[in-house]
Amino acid sequence: MKLDLKLYRGYVNDQELNVYGHLFKSWAPDKYRIDRRGLKHAVAIIHMFRISPLKNREITLKFKNIEVTTKTLDDGYFRFSIPFSEELTSGWHQYEVSCSIKKIGMIEKGEILKPHPSKYGIISDIDDTFLISHSNSVFKKLYVMLSKNVNKRKIFDDVVEHYHELSRSGQDSEEASNSFFYVSSSEWNLYEFINEFAKIHKLPKAVIKLKKIKTGISDFLFTGRGSHDHKFEKIKDIISFYPRISYVLLGDDSQKDPNIYERICKIFPKSLKAVYIRQTGSKKKQAVEKIVKNIESMGVSVCYFKHSHKAIKHSRREGII
Repeated sequence: MKLDLKLYRGYVNDQELNVYGHLFKSWAPDKYRIDRRGLKHAVAIIHMFRISPLKNREITLKFKNIEVTTKTLDDGYFRFSIPFSEELTSGWHQYEVSCSIKKIGMIEKGEILKPHPSKYGIISDIDDTFLISHSNSVFKKLYVMLSKNVNKRKIFDDVVEHYHELSRSGQDSEEASNSFFYVSSSEWNLYEFINEFAKIHKLPKAVIKLKKIKTGISDFLFTGRGSHDHKFEKIKDIISFYPRISYVLLGDDSQKDPNIYERICKIFPKSLKAVYIRQTGSKKKQAVEKIVKNIESMGVSVCYFKHSHKAIKHSRREGII
């Protein structure tokens, strides 16, 4: 049996630690190169959805003085949410996860974030918020995903400038930055693609939280579709985990971001500084404009914009950057 562990960036506060990943009996999705061209790229993307997770297998986490074992869920996913009270400096730290089945063992290392004292926490959607994905059209989205490798995918103009200014806002040292979280309706299958895209374009390093992993070709055809409630739950978890930070939310109007962000504003009336919604079509949507007005009535500044330079101006005017 072949084993493959895929770890994701975790996060920690003064009371709790969260680390998560997947265990596979075949290659993990990130083992398929995302820089291939033409048909080879399309085949690699499809293979990312033809995976075989392992359920109910023991996984062991080691971090500082902690060593704890759990088991994978039915889809191969595992998560350690455990009490943590050790002294820990702000920034990124390394953790280790290991697994052994039938004398086959492996160890992987991941990263965990302890936020710097922050002026803001930045929670951003991915598709059509900074990565041009055409989520409004299922067929166009699939075509772009299959025909363009990670080096050919496009980012919206001025996004990097805006995100870097948000990252640096309120920080007075080169090492410190505001914490970023990328939350999307894309599945865990595409984690490495998203992470590599962010690296290529020098976007701020972030904790990435995605949707339940898919394991078949038919699932691939519906990637990013279905309920977006998981995104609401993940954003709610982040804000609850770091309740003393003021948050900036960034999304777009192609799916359910405005509705989700409106719900978040209602639940956390003291936690939101601003909401940014990218306009993906030729015209603003009346339903979104109605949501914008309602969010503003709750004392949260909102910018519904077509181009990121408008969002940057808004951030400067509001004193966010």
